[in-house]
Amino acid sequence: MANKVSKDQSKKEDNHESRRDFLKTSSIITAIAVAPLGVAKAAEYNLGEKISAAFETTPVNLTINGVKKQMAIEPRSTLLDVLREQLDLTGTKKGCDYGQCGACTVHVNGQRVLSCLSLAIMHEGKQVTTIEGLAKGDELHPMQKAFIKHDGFQCGYCTPGQIMSAIACINEGHADNDEDIREFMSGNICRCGAYPNIVNAIKEVKTGGLKS
Repeated sequence: MANKVSKDQSKKEDNHESRRDFLKTSSIITAIAVAPLGVAKAAEYNLGEKISAAFETTPVNLTINGVKKQMAIEPRSTLLDVLREQLDLTGTKKGCDYGQCGACTVHVNGQRVLSCLSLAIMHEGKQVTTIEGLAKGDELHPMQKAFIKHDGFQCGYCTPGQIMSAIACINEGHADNDEDIREFMSGNICRCGAYPNIVNAIKEVKTGGLKS
């Protein structure tokens, strides 16, 4: 009788281990299967490395703030994620990650681009400028100086994107009056409400000439 109980108990334990192994394996397979939609959340479940390994990388040459970078990236990596996660250029902020707040604005060949909506691989051989690339040593860019002078920021989270857009706004010829500035800066959201000060900063740089 004791021998029969022992065999039954052993069988239950084997079944339990098999079921647990099956569930673990199924979870990993499911995560990889849905990776095209859910890879951004994978790291939260310690599956980032497993999922990353399932995708091939592509070599790409980018010029970031005047420095050429040879990198291997996933074809679907955004410019924002490459800048922040691979190059440690965290001045470019991830706000909404849907192209609605402007915090991730950078320049590509002198044009402003929402880096959260732009694939890094699209910018092979192009000139990418981030907020870190504006100053020359300890000498700030005129727009950076103007934002400080006019208190064009409060919490500062949106400020890098605001400054990058402000420079582009002038270069594009859209800073002739307050209405134009507000219109062509409307893609950059400041939750602190520093808009009047931002307009004043842009007007001063426009009047004094944009020198970098």
